Amino acid sequence: MTPRERWEAVFQRQKPDRVPMDYWATDEATARIMKHLGCRTKWEMFRRLHIDVEVRVKPRYAGPNLPRLTDAFGRRFRNVDYGTGVYRECVHYALAGYASVAEIKRNYTWPSSDWWDYSDIPEQVRGKEMYPIRGGGSEPFLIYKELRGQEQALVDLIENPEIVHYCLDKLFDLAYEDSVRIAEQIPGLVMLNYVAEDMGGQTDLMLSVAHIREFLLPGMKRMIDLAHRQGIYVFHHNDGNCRRIIPDMIELGIDLLNPIQWRCPGMEREGLKKDFGGRIVLHGGVDNQYTLPFGTVEEVRREVLDNLRILGEGGGYILAPCHNIQANTPPENVVAMYETGYEEGRA
Repeated sequence: MTPRERWEAVFQRQKPDRVPMDYWATDEATARIMKHLGCRTKWEMFRRLHIDVEVRVKPRYAGPNLPRLTDAFGRRFRNVDYGTGVYRECVHYALAGYASVAEIKRNYTWPSSDWWDYSDIPEQVRGKEMYPIRGGGSEPFLIYKELRGQEQALVDLIENPEIVHYCLDKLFDLAYEDSVRIAEQIPGLVMLNYVAEDMGGQTDLMLSVAHIREFLLPGMKRMIDLAHRQGIYVFHHNDGNCRRIIPDMIELGIDLLNPIQWRCPGMEREGLKKDFGGRIVLHGGVDNQYTLPFGTVEEVRREVLDNLRILGEGGGYILAPCHNIQANTPPENVVAMYETGYEEGRA
């Protein structure tokens, strides 16, 4: 099977020739793995490790000129070196100073989808049509937190709900149009639409269920319905312990849940598989809080085998790390994850 056929078989509850495997990692981690394997390119590494990686497509920004490290939303960033990786952190919140919707309307210009050029998306997938292609999606509260500042964004849910509704509507509108335009550029090729939001912390939700239902779910439903009308599966990313909201997300129509951070209390694999495995695909599950960065090669192999046994029972599982592999992860552990998945995940 091709990688795309493996993913499709999992979504259709058919039996692929082996469990598909996906890849999430920081650039620094990827560079270390490539060096360890002697690979000159990421695609050489993917083929070497038999990874059925998603091909992610996006338009090219072609709008008004922007200052360095500033994006179309007016967010300004700074590169912060944490020793094992450099992360782009938001240091200027473009909407932080406003106290009402009226002020935002008077003083702020929302980006338009016309600011992006979609014409080279066909070139981005050329020669990779046999892989699952991901394009479009939404993660508006992540952007909102970097427009208002994280603390103020959370306060807004209670004190300024009209600002939250107004801004999220604008962000969902832009995401919706982006998804439409991407799919139009490569008809029939987009397989996955990324409808995401980080709702979970280590032990429970970071937002109340009531706030999630009020502010996020209506817009997410609109994105999910669009994807399904386009014949596209919905890839739902939700970090940490998000268990209390998973039934709502399934009711909305998600097709896949990522990243399965099973070390978070309440996200145990057996329970997730039993309660939800018959309705959605489970994606991820190889722990990178302990196992990948700090475990032994044998511990990694045991965990992959456990995931294949628990999450893969009866199908509906895609093997992947439970978030981006970090640069402090031994390359030997990453190789062990994919080699074990390839050898033991066969039908």
